[in-house]
Amino acid sequence: MKKVLLASACLFALAAPASAADLAARPYTKAPVAPIAAVYNWTGFYLGIVGGGAWQNASDIKMKGGFVGGTAGYNWQTGNIVFGVEADGAWADASDTVSILGVSVKSKTDAMGTVRGRIGYAVNNVLFYGTGGYAWVDNKITATAGAVSISDSKWHSGWTVGAGVEAFFAPQWSVKGEYLYRNLGGETYFSGIGAPLTTGTLEYHTVQVGVNYHFGGPIVAKY
Repeated sequence: MKKVLLASACLFALAAPASAADLAARPYTKAPVAPIAAVYNWTGFYLGIVGGGAWQNASDIKMKGGFVGGTAGYNWQTGNIVFGVEADGAWADASDTVSILGVSVKSKTDAMGTVRGRIGYAVNNVLFYGTGGYAWVDNKITATAGAVSISDSKWHSGWTVGAGVEAFFAPQWSVKGEYLYRNLGGETYFSGIGAPLTTGTLEYHTVQVGVNYHFGGPIVAKY
């Protein structure tokens, strides 16, 4: 029995230094550190520029052309949901000319704009949204017969609905792409000279892009 105990003690004594050496040889590694994630908060006021193209699918007159202007808005974010209000106004050059009983009639939209609400879903620096609200255009009709030409301008009001996507590409700068359908009520032109011309509903499809500057710095560092 004593011999067995003595042999066991010898084996333990020989194994202990080897185990200690193994432990000392293991390299020291630090625990992984989670990277800092940039979380974009969309809340705040912004200004920007916007421009694009507009066209009609009407059966008679089909105005089309471009526009460029400015944008102002404000966003509120709660969780991933973003609510906002936005207004824009633009100089426009969308027109078409038709002939009616030998008279050349040109319809031209000189300006357009909207005042809309927005609601969207934010995925960090990208916002997907729907939008809708009030729309207007300033339109001018010119009738020409030979050397005689008369013109009249009217303000058309209506509504708009659409959707878009906006993304930050720098701490306070974002770019957006947007489609809007605009439905404007008809108006009566030339009533003051006894030759009234009543238009039907003006329907515009517009595709626009914009760049916005957001005040207040929308990035929040999250560990």
